[in-house]
Amino acid sequence: MAYAAGGVVLLAGCASMPDSGDLRGVESTPRQDTQVRVFAMPPSEDATPTQIVQGFLEALTSDDPDYKTARQYLTPQAAKTWRPELSTTVLSNGPGARADRPDREDTGSLSYTLTGSKVATVDEQQSFAPASGPYDKLVHLTKDAKSGQWRIDVVPQGVVMGKSDFQRNYMSVNKYYFASNTTRTAGTALPMAVADPVYVRRHVDPTTRMVNSLLGGPTTWLDPVVRSSFPTGTALREGTGPLTPDDRGRLTVPLNDSAAEVGTGRCEEMAAQLLFTLRGLSPAVDEVELRAGGGQLCSLTREGAEIVATRGALHQPEYLYFVDGERRLARIAAGTSDTDPDPVPGPLGEGGTTLRSVAVARDERSAAGVGVDGKSLYVTSLVAGSSLGEPVLSSRGKTEDDRLTAPSWDAQGGLWVADRDPDAPGLYLLEDGGGEPVEVRTPGLDGRVRAVRVAADGVRIALVVEEGERRSLLIGRIERNTEAGGTDERPAVTVLELRSATPELEQVTAMSWAGDSRLVVVGREEGGVEQMKYVEVDGSTPDVTPPAALTGVKAVTASEDELAPLVAYSVDGIVRLPSGAQWQKVTEGTAPVYPG
Repeated sequence: MAYAAGGVVLLAGCASMPDSGDLRGVESTPRQDTQVRVFAMPPSEDATPTQIVQGFLEALTSDDPDYKTARQYLTPQAAKTWRPELSTTVLSNGPGARADRPDREDTGSLSYTLTGSKVATVDEQQSFAPASGPYDKLVHLTKDAKSGQWRIDVVPQGVVMGKSDFQRNYMSVNKYYFASNTTRTAGTALPMAVADPVYVRRHVDPTTRMVNSLLGGPTTWLDPVVRSSFPTGTALREGTGPLTPDDRGRLTVPLNDSAAEVGTGRCEEMAAQLLFTLRGLSPAVDEVELRAGGGQLCSLTREGAEIVATRGALHQPEYLYFVDGERRLARIAAGTSDTDPDPVPGPLGEGGTTLRSVAVARDERSAAGVGVDGKSLYVTSLVAGSSLGEPVLSSRGKTEDDRLTAPSWDAQGGLWVADRDPDAPGLYLLEDGGGEPVEVRTPGLDGRVRAVRVAADGVRIALVVEEGERRSLLIGRIERNTEAGGTDERPAVTVLELRSATPELEQVTAMSWAGDSRLVVVGREEGGVEQMKYVEVDGSTPDVTPPAALTGVKAVTASEDELAPLVAYSVDGIVRLPSGAQWQKVTEGTAPVYPG
């Protein structure tokens, strides 16, 4: 009863396994309450080779902090050289295992092959990536001549488990760095925080592990475009135990001497990185105190972090914008039950130019609109009496579907749009929403860009790319440099290392950023029906409830502020999804957008 009350479940391990017969696959455990902790049993006396392999695979799915129980299934030498932290391979089901020569048990040497179908990997940096193809690894066992006990002496590095065990054992957490290749956020002097999602073991001291991960630096994919305020070489002070906030929510973080000489301003940026990173963990961290060199460096509260730095999710939109029935830019107060729209002030709301799609700057002072024929992009202020001016960009595509996409703004005031003209496709950036468009380089991109959404941080971009009959959602890294034709005043802009965020979807029809590292996507799998779902930028599926089903979705918009309701354009017009409710009709219109 005490174990049950504590939420502790003991895996039966080899104690409940047969001692003869074929070795079968380890079935992935059904999805369990994430608060339940699971521990494995060590090998029993005189365990058979079957039980040793089976028990070892089960021990990999436990909450044993250092895999001490799993190591008991290995020979002493194998236990020393095995590095479980190198990688985690996720299979569609639990790993299967077959004895290569089951009839040779009397020789004291046996081999088994672990098999399965890969769906994802997590690397040494804790970075998730979708994967496919067969999993095929060798495990070798030997029988100790003195004790007569079977143990594994050859084992694959890393750990392997089924998808449901992975979902129970691991959770996705964003660690935060600052954008390094953009100007400061428009209208402020604050650095822009960028989310770097990683996976950590849910019940194995996640707070300390996230602090270590943050101090270790950004993942390889994000590293070229972000910086950390922690000095090089900064780590937890040697001998530091598990980090736990006190009863007031204050977390004390002792650092080594590499951080001892930082000033107050830099220290507060370091504390802001920690507070942004630890905000989703339990118990909650409301304040961080950094110490080094025998004294306090600085202390910062959660509210103070939002004064030191900003991130996309901190921006609360004032209005929801859309194109009304008269093809003008209209708006409704965001986060309300209001259904009575008003035309926006300025030429886009006064009906001088009919619109097809729009985007509103994140400060809600400027807007961009694509004409109803898709040929021209206009930028103007949202001030009554201002003029529209000439188009800032035009397309020569022969049909409306082969012209300009809906535009998108980053928090630095940059305006992004793609030209879908088959004869001259391109991705363009207008710095500060005007001037000569910069053609963005996209090396390695196959196909045409059909939709563009840039993250608030200005260093990540989401593209719907059409190649043949397939439309995929790709996430790219935005780099700016003065080489290869760029200058200090006009750096070259390149989107690099595009990776799929929805490898299982054949047709992506709409998408929008819906958090610091999350997007909402409308699409369908091959042979499937249309669905709306949330995805992370690394291609994983977040552990959140998906949006309620909605038919005939033609456009969707969300805010990085996760409290803002999801809004879509469907066969019923403009509809929104308040938290905990069903879809509700708002008004007639098309192309809904939050600022961004």
